Amino acid sequence: MSWTDERVETLKKLWTDGLTARQIADMMGGGVTRNAIIGKVHRLGLSGRPKTIRVARPKPRKPRVSTGGRGGRSGGYVSVGATALKMDPEADAVAAVEIAPVPVADLVIPISERKTILELDTKSCHWPYNDPRDEDFHFCGRETAPDKPYCTHHCGLAYQPMNERRRTRRTTQRIQRG
Repeated sequence: MSWTDERVETLKKLWTDGLTARQIADMMGGGVTRNAIIGKVHRLGLSGRPKTIRVARPKPRKPRVSTGGRGGRSGGYVSVGATALKMDPEADAVAAVEIAPVPVADLVIPISERKTILELDTKSCHWPYNDPRDEDFHFCGRETAPDKPYCTHHCGLAYQPMNERRRTRRTTQRIQRG
């Protein structure tokens, strides 16, 4: 299909009248597709038309309660509506006590406890050390905390109590507001 001057003028008129690309393609016939219309409008640099303004109506949402955790394990996570993973306050206090990080200088993993990916099991810490491309790449391999993939030290690094996350978010928002 070739774009003659007559067809281009028809396209411009129909476009400024507010017809959709589908409607214009149907009216022009001759194997003109919606995408051909859109492409020609773009190449001609025709101005975009104002889109129909739709008033967004908030949809009523039902609270959802999830048992949370991975694989259906109950980790004290509760999800209500559009909020993401809220920690149960009681579980938060227990987690803060159980998972206190050991200073990094005190954490020395003996070579006998280090694991390769083939040696990992559910009771060994999955915290990686070094770059996977290095010869010295290994996993921590120490005994894991209950229902966690890491030892207590690495849980303290990986998981933050909910209150700490909220405090960090609020501080960041205040800084951004200036």
